[in-house]
Amino acid sequence: MDTNLNKKPNGLALIPFVIFIVIYLGAGLIYQSKGVDMAFYQFPSVTAMFIAVLVAFLMGKGSINEKFAVFSRGAANIDVLTMLMIYLLAGAFSSVAAAMGGRDATINLGLSVIPVRFLAAGVFIISAFMGTATGTSMGTIGAIVPIAVGVADKGGLSIPLFLGACVGGAMFGDNLSMISDTTIAATRTQGCEMKDKFRVNFFIAFPAAIVTLILLIIFGRPEQLTEIGQLEYSFIKVIPYLLVLVLALMGMNVFLCLVIGIAAAGIVGFATASIDVAGYAQAIWSGFTSMNEVFFLSLFCGGISEIIAHNGGITWLVQKLGLMMKGNKSAQLGIAALVSLADCATANNTVAIIVSGSMAKDMSHEFKVDPRRTASLLDVFSCVFQGIIPYGAQLLSAAALTTAYGVAMNTVDIIPNLWYCWILAVFGIASIFIPFADGITKKDPWNWEYNCAESGVEAKKAVINMERIVEAENEEMMQ
Repeated sequence: MDTNLNKKPNGLALIPFVIFIVIYLGAGLIYQSKGVDMAFYQFPSVTAMFIAVLVAFLMGKGSINEKFAVFSRGAANIDVLTMLMIYLLAGAFSSVAAAMGGRDATINLGLSVIPVRFLAAGVFIISAFMGTATGTSMGTIGAIVPIAVGVADKGGLSIPLFLGACVGGAMFGDNLSMISDTTIAATRTQGCEMKDKFRVNFFIAFPAAIVTLILLIIFGRPEQLTEIGQLEYSFIKVIPYLLVLVLALMGMNVFLCLVIGIAAAGIVGFATASIDVAGYAQAIWSGFTSMNEVFFLSLFCGGISEIIAHNGGITWLVQKLGLMMKGNKSAQLGIAALVSLADCATANNTVAIIVSGSMAKDMSHEFKVDPRRTASLLDVFSCVFQGIIPYGAQLLSAAALTTAYGVAMNTVDIIPNLWYCWILAVFGIASIFIPFADGITKKDPWNWEYNCAESGVEAKKAVINMERIVEAENEEMMQ
């Protein structure tokens, strides 16, 4: 955020963001009306954001060079650059782990140990683990839905129920995963640690998952038992996923955690002869390139947010939203509503968080909402709506993958069975009024002066002192 933020509110400065949403949402609606598959993914979000960037450059005072300086300051912000690096490493880990067979091994392991009568609940658990370990709901749905539909078809179970269990579990993982792009975006835009956001998020998502499991166990039993058959898996190929999960929960630096995961996946692949050196290198590169869209979107959004803030747009928005907010709790509701609307407009939970992140951060500071709490709200409600909007990629993919079994499934048929997403919304709203998830924020409160948790104040002071020393040395050298 621009340190010289224009205090004079200017609503017109938000026009570039409005243009982005109108183009992206409008194109999706047009393609959907024409019956095009994956309608909201035909017009790339990066292209829509690029058009918005061009509009931002045409607005406001100053030369092109001055505007580019403001844009560059936002795009080169340390939080943006950190987010971009994490995206690349997360993509590389997911790609390498899948290439050496880790994803298939994890799915087969789960299906092998879960009793047939609990398959609906089992599909939810497997999807939740896969989503948490890989950080991608789309990858989880693509891997598990074909298996889930086949099992449901054989066992006489409701296919929409199984699809709802699979998508719900995938959104659970997407919401909590340390390497999910939604988690990365939520924590970096709010300036908090992933492990701290996880601790807040966990006490919202886990109870919702438990309630969902109970309902699936009670209402998801098959009318007749069916044999799945012998599924082959190698437990050693599951280890990289477990390693990254455990190291992240222990609080290890996310960069080091992901690098270790990439190395571990490669070692397992070499040891099992499931990948060679060239394949390993190609998988890393493939993982990097798989993050192209979110990489460029984050870069553009960081720059355009800085221009909008510089022109007074953020000040205007916070001022207007502030009229509807009377305190901490209403601010939390406002943050939840902001990211929910953004997700409905963009049909992409990562995009929704990136677009609304800087605004939510200002609202958080204005009403003293703990940034760890804000990050959790952004992630929870973006995942809730991403899971239930009928034109989102998750439901569109789940419905499309049923065609192999001769089933014509509509996304609307799945929505009533997305029990986890509905229950998560209830727990998310309840957590605002009943602070059952605020243990870490009470135990280690936020220091607004240093913009970090109390436990990190001394380290922050040391960094500030070091920066001052370096700055003084640079000034002496210049003289």
